[in-house]
Parts: sequence; structure tokens; C-alpha cells
Amino acid sequence: MRDYVIATDSSSDLPEYLVQQWGIPVVPLSVQIGKERFRNCPDEAPDEHSFYTRLSRGELAKTSAPNVEEFKDYFRPVLQQGKDILYLGFSSALSATVHNGTLAAEELKEEFPDAVILTVDTLCASLGQGLMVDLALEEQKKGRTIYEVRDFVLEKMPHLCHWFTVDDLNQLRRGGRLSAGKTVLGNLLHIKPVLHVDDGGRLVPVDTVKGRKKSIDALLKKMEDSILGSENARVYISHGDCLEEAESLASMIRERFPMLSVVIGYVGPVI
Repeated sequence: MRDYVIATDSSSDLPEYLVQQWGIPVVPLSVQIGKERFRNCPDEAPDEHSFYTRLSRGELAKTSAPNVEEFKDYFRPVLQQGKDILYLGFSSALSATVHNGTLAAEELKEEFPDAVILTVDTLCASLGQGLMVDLALEEQKKGRTIYEVRDFVLEKMPHLCHWFTVDDLNQLRRGGRLSAGKTVLGNLLHIKPVLHVDDGGRLVPVDTVKGRKKSIDALLKKMEDSILGSENARVYISHGDCLEEAESLASMIRERFPMLSVVIGYVGPVI
């Protein structure tokens, strides 16, 4: 069996220390905010606090997927080492990223006919996608083949839960997910939506609560209701420049589920 590498893209929002620890390729998406354009990678992206400060001041951000050639630039060095690739990509319901990765894989198969290059639309986003990468790497360490890990990911996808809430409704309005009227009313009444990523990889509102604390408590309740078991389970917490609240949520989770592994990271600029 040939050795293989699990790759992903920067929409996974994996903390850099984990990327370095795991040694995985992460294909960066691009972001434009104001007149500045950068790839979402450590050497180019501004620090998260600076980025969120600019968003809060009203600067508009736009994103773009890596093109086929950019994917090939990240995949080719792996293939040249005689290794295969399993790429776990950003939800196709939210981006063309995984589509471009699949096109790159098909073109590279002509250049490397003996290689296996598999791509999976994880239907995940942010650290939900990062969690899927983590689970896949664990299976790889067990000696599973590239096909077995691919099938494992496909089987687990419907069972991986993403729940989230936002404090600033203006970002949902800018993204076309909330009307201007509902945004104004929600801000006046301190209404906070609770949303999740559904089985089709789309962002879907499922509940509304009054107040920030109650919205975070609602996330914990959703987790308690949906978790299948606490032994060897993982919870990844993404936050948008609100580390104290993320750490508070992590403490509540650890209190209720001492066996859980909890990872905290930023919601990156692409998301």
C-alpha cells in the first residue's frame, strides 16, 4: 500500500500549531478587505483581532476559492514524493473550493497515472471541517487505507454537528442571510439566532433566543442533546474574536463531560 497524505483547505480554520504538528497541506483561500487582498495562510493573513476590528468598523470582505492551478501547486509536491492524496474540502454548498480541488485531481491523474487522488466534499465548514480532518488522521494512524479513510469520512459526515450563534446581526445581513428589517429589530430586542450546518452543508437558522449568554447556553444544550458518547469524543470551538466566551463555554463542556477533548480556535477570515 502506498503512503498517502490527508490534505484540506484553509476554511477548516485549523490552528497553525495543529497544522504543523500533523504536517498536512492546507490550500489557502483568498480574502479581499478594502483594497487589501491576501491568501488565508499564516505568512499573509493579518492577525485575527485586526481583521475582526476592521469588519466591526464596516469594511466589507469578499472571498474567493483557490483555482485549479493553485490546488495543483499544493498537490504536486506530494505526488512527486510517490504519495497519494486524500483531500477533505470545504462544503460545496458554501464555496466552489472542493469543485476546483476535484478538477485539479483529475488533471493531475494524467500527470501521475499511478497515483490515487481522492477528494471529498465534507459538507463541513470552519472547525467542523477541522474536526473531520482530525478524525480522518486518527483513522490513518490506525493503518487504514486511503479508501477506508475516505469511506469513514463519508459515513461520519451526517453525524458531525455544527452549531453556532452570532452577536452582531449585521454580518448575517451583509451575507444575505437576514433582512435589513429583521436585523434592526433583532438588534433592538437583543435577539440572537442559533444556526447550524445542515446535512446539505448549508447554513440554516434553527432557533432564536434573547441575549448573548442564553445563545451560548443554547449551543451547550444542542451539544448535550446530540452527543452520542463522551469517551474519546472531540469538541472544537470556533470563536470570532471572543476568546473569553469560548473559554467559558469550554469550561462548561468539560464540567459536564470530563472525558471530552476540547480544542479552541478562531473562525478564520474566509468564514
